[in-house]
Amino acid sequence: MAIVSTVGAALAAAIAISLPQAAQAAPASDYRSRLPQDEVIYFLLPDRFENGDPTNDRGHLSGGRLATGFDPTDKGFYHGGDLKGVIKRLDYIQGLGATAVWVAPIFTNKPVQGPPGRESAGYHGYWITDFTHVDPHLGTNADFKALVDAVHARGMKFYMDIVVNHTADVIQLAECNNQLDCPYRSVADYPYQLRGGVNGTPINRGFTGEEDGSPANFDRLRDPNYAYTVRIPPSERNVKVPAWLNDPIYYHNRGNSTFRGESSTMGDFSSLDDIFTENPRVVQGMIDIYGAWIDRYGVDGFRIDTAQHVNPEFWQKFVPAMLARARARGIPNFHIFGEVSTSEMDPAHTAVNTRVDKLPSVLDFPFTRAVVDVVSGAAGTDELTRLFRADSLYEGGEEAALRLPTFIGNHDAGRFPMLMRMFASKLAGEELLERDMLGHAMLLTLRGVPTIYSGDEQGFAGKGGDQDSRQDMFASKVASYNSDALLGTNATTAADSFNPQHPLYREIAQLSRIRTSHLALTRGLQLIRYASDKPGLFAVSRLDPASGREMLLLFNTSTTPIHQNVRVETRSVEFDALAGACPARAAAPGSVSVDVPALGYAVCNAR
Repeated sequence: MAIVSTVGAALAAAIAISLPQAAQAAPASDYRSRLPQDEVIYFLLPDRFENGDPTNDRGHLSGGRLATGFDPTDKGFYHGGDLKGVIKRLDYIQGLGATAVWVAPIFTNKPVQGPPGRESAGYHGYWITDFTHVDPHLGTNADFKALVDAVHARGMKFYMDIVVNHTADVIQLAECNNQLDCPYRSVADYPYQLRGGVNGTPINRGFTGEEDGSPANFDRLRDPNYAYTVRIPPSERNVKVPAWLNDPIYYHNRGNSTFRGESSTMGDFSSLDDIFTENPRVVQGMIDIYGAWIDRYGVDGFRIDTAQHVNPEFWQKFVPAMLARARARGIPNFHIFGEVSTSEMDPAHTAVNTRVDKLPSVLDFPFTRAVVDVVSGAAGTDELTRLFRADSLYEGGEEAALRLPTFIGNHDAGRFPMLMRMFASKLAGEELLERDMLGHAMLLTLRGVPTIYSGDEQGFAGKGGDQDSRQDMFASKVASYNSDALLGTNATTAADSFNPQHPLYREIAQLSRIRTSHLALTRGLQLIRYASDKPGLFAVSRLDPASGREMLLLFNTSTTPIHQNVRVETRSVEFDALAGACPARAAAPGSVSVDVPALGYAVCNAR
């Protein structure tokens, strides 16, 4: 039996009114004309979403789980979801109000890797061996085309998740006990021109280092054994596609990254083979790979995995090439956003990759941290003010910040309820649900492109990040998933989790439709109206760029009701309540008197 929150009930009542004509779904033919900031994105891992074809569960491989990667009882192995399953559930996704679908990497992965006793599978898609074909566990290239076409037929966009930084772990470094215990060896200690260190045998004569990206310089880099002795298992010498990726000269081969300094862009990400993206052959090779996916399937954008671990010069060539390919394919608003991960509320960390690397956009990790801090009650609402004050740091300033995909939990760091409990461990039950709803209200109305992680709309909470936040949407056989208490329902993940009556699903669906039907919420800049150094009111105005009409957003992060006067535009005289309770009229020119319930919010459209 579902638990209905007071916030959800208030929201449903508030928007029982008919939405304006602009709220109606755009014709399917119009989706290309939408700007990136017009979307509501739904992100999913195909293996964990829906099983549309049980015949591909083992990827057409034979043997046990260490050969096929399939074990639906283990959170680190394939569970059986696939592309046909995503097609099957497009009604569910679109019913949530999503206008774009972002799918984790679909390329062929190494089925299983890791040292004995620590193996896991490539169900998540980030251990690629073949960059040109869909992983057989997920389906075929024809299935991928069918999915993209089905998404487009609904007037929705499709975003691919791509990887440039690394491949699966194939290259073995002989001096390491195992590939997870393989320290990074720096250029200073192990120059390219000497084998095995500063006193080693000369190799690669004339190569001046990775900073000279000319073909002539890289033609002199012929021996990959400068830091470690490179070995490739005979059975995997030709496993990578395209074939040039099998040559170890196209990898850094320096051991595992510490994610600091030089190693951040030149070290292996937990033993994954780090591609030598400074090499012009690699640059062109990656342009060819991903340009072909645009050409063949007409995808609408790329999310770039581990973008901050690739040298800026690569992106400065790759991004313009992809945008040109998209324009030639008739895709004028191709959206490229990179993963620049941080656990801190540090917008400078992410903004630099738009300034220096020239990435068009990045996932807004600082937004996540700020919303977790504020909604959990661990910080005052002025933390959000500090976040948005830094929007000018992004290349393009506040307008560019509108295009940042925002989120409040993901498949790596963990889900929003779990993250809140890290700062407020006593949160539980109805209060945790109400705070979750409050966080989603911020996500769906504040600047940026709201990104919903599949399962959040069904109250998934999780016990941690990574594997602990990758629950199945179809009936799960993982005991730790099924024992986790969900928010807003007495159901568990042991049954299908596609309930459109779940209070979070209904809340997100309503707010998504409010957002996509009002330019103030998709393209409007923000004015901070009220914030405090304590939990309480956060008030923001967003202005319709066409009409100047004001949308007033009110959020109360405290557990007590709030009465407060808030500044608005002097021309804002009357207010329509789109969600929550709004003042009917301004109390005085440029001032409204607002009442916001504990952990409540309101969306107020001025006229």
